[in-house]
Amino acid sequence: MKDTGKHQGLRNQLVSVLIEKGITDKNVLDAIKKIPRHLFLDSSFENYAYQDKAFPIDAGQTISQPYTVAFQSQLLEIKKDHKVLEIGTGSGYQTAVLCLLGAKVYSIERQNELFKRTSVLLPKLGIRPKHLTFGDGYKGLPGFAPFDSIIVTAGAPFIPQALMAQLKIGGRLVIPLGDTVQVMTLLIRKNETQFEKHELGEFRFVPLLEDKN
Repeated sequence: MKDTGKHQGLRNQLVSVLIEKGITDKNVLDAIKKIPRHLFLDSSFENYAYQDKAFPIDAGQTISQPYTVAFQSQLLEIKKDHKVLEIGTGSGYQTAVLCLLGAKVYSIERQNELFKRTSVLLPKLGIRPKHLTFGDGYKGLPGFAPFDSIIVTAGAPFIPQALMAQLKIGGRLVIPLGDTVQVMTLLIRKNETQFEKHELGEFRFVPLLEDKN
């Protein structure tokens, strides 16, 4: 699992691209500068790992485009020791960014193959989420709630009520809503019953899977 000076140089170039595209959060940019994205991909994609593109991973899923990861991370406004719920661990790359931002990360993955792989990979890279679990993201993790912020990394047809209920007052929920194309949506919880909603442009994600059992 090598991370070379060449890889670091490519990461620096990637960060420059993200700045040009409007990412301003220094902590998010620093995290992306440090994380070896090539180690989250199949080795056949290694030479392309620092392009601002999504790539296929196991179980018919994708590793998100770095811009999307940065955009969602920036919207969360994470402070050190914030409790963050991530719906869709996937490759673990977004998880790693959240951990480097100082968050206590609780992450759920619906695909057992990805859950097993990520559970091994992240500790090897010295990245330790608070809790990784295999399960249904639509249900969240009520046993660990409330959360300072919640990030959904797959396209959802609606905002699950369970996730809204698990968000702290003042907390931020970032979720891509829609079928073929998703609208990045930010909910800010104002009180027990009221949420402020912001729609922030179109993105493309794989669908958020529900547990049918």
